[in-house]
Amino acid sequence: MTDALQVELVSADRLVWSGEATQVIARTTEGDVGILPGHAPLLSLLVDGVVDVQTAEGETWVAAVSSGFLSVAAGRVSVLAEYAEMSHDIDLEKARHDLERAQAAGEDDEAAIQAVRLAEARIRAVEKAS
Repeated sequence: MTDALQVELVSADRLVWSGEATQVIARTTEGDVGILPGHAPLLSLLVDGVVDVQTAEGETWVAAVSSGFLSVAAGRVSVLAEYAEMSHDIDLEKARHDLERAQAAGEDDEAAIQAVRLAEARIRAVEKAS
């Protein structure tokens, strides 16, 4: 068992964060999952939410993510999301405005529902990192 995990947080268009971590917490279709060094292999579906990474240096990195996959194997954690953004890159006021606009679009529109979930995840990421 090693003391650190090799973590990669990847969105559809770029590598968002990469480094060593002692813990990763993510929301899957089965609920929140915490990953520590030595974790058993895992492949799970991500849902819109927040990924929390505790680095080997004691820092905490928080990201908002949309649907995707979480893979754990041989001390490597891959978070592969359609959309991912680090909390420090999120404009909180814009995220709140995006949430209001998505909520006004209606509950019958699947795209609006997805936009609400993502806006809520972006807001939670900023609030959690604060």
